Amino acid sequence: MRWVRYFAPGETSPNYGSLDDAGERIREIKGDLFGAQQPSGRTFALNDVKLLAPIVPPTFYAAGVNYPTHFRTAAEKAGTPVTYPKHIDIGYRAVNALIGNNEAIVVPKDSSGKVQFEGEIVVIIGKRAKHLTEANALDCVFGYTIGNDVSERTWQKSDRTFWRAKNADTFKPMGPWIDTDVNLDALTTVIRVNGVEQSRFATNAMIFGVANTLATITRYLTLVPGDIVWMGTDDPTRDMVPGDTVEVEITGLGVLRNPIVGES
Repeated sequence: MRWVRYFAPGETSPNYGSLDDAGERIREIKGDLFGAQQPSGRTFALNDVKLLAPIVPPTFYAAGVNYPTHFRTAAEKAGTPVTYPKHIDIGYRAVNALIGNNEAIVVPKDSSGKVQFEGEIVVIIGKRAKHLTEANALDCVFGYTIGNDVSERTWQKSDRTFWRAKNADTFKPMGPWIDTDVNLDALTTVIRVNGVEQSRFATNAMIFGVANTLATITRYLTLVPGDIVWMGTDDPTRDMVPGDTVEVEITGLGVLRNPIVGES
């Protein structure tokens, strides 16, 4: 099942709906995405609605450096030994930064211009969960979508936290939909800028996989329905400038496409 969140034509209140098998029409639902729901009776052509970020989470988690090449590059730049970590590094992102498919990523006026893409798979939590094991961790997963963890690298180096480098408005595109039927081992992530491929990697070739990450988080924190976990990216990550269009495609999850503009 593929779920979208959208504005219907002429409306400004978000709705949820399921996509048909052809991916062309939306059947609107009313109720709880993670609980009781029923069709509203309305349907829309996908091309006639404005897609939004498919969920606004209660808590927005993000894995740190979680792919081998990305980790080696980060270690080499820092001048530290290339020794893989023993535990996943989890941080947080801000919901103010979320935008949907085809919405513009806005580069702030005082940015250094060193703004880069990070294409990631995103885990959507569907059940309250605490003290998971790797064996049962995926039982709490509702589905998956695509994210682009846009990063201003100069700010990332200069600030003590990632408050603006990772969380500036529009820096977290997500979408186009949530897919509930996903085989992680079958996925490939491809990132293109202006139609030219920049990066390709096996989506599930993580240092710490989804099950390990969820089990680690829930050792200390309770996950609730609607929480999201972004799982990191692999190298290369490259610069984007106003006028560019970036696309992140993950097998079966669609294409997340966003133009880059400068702040006016």
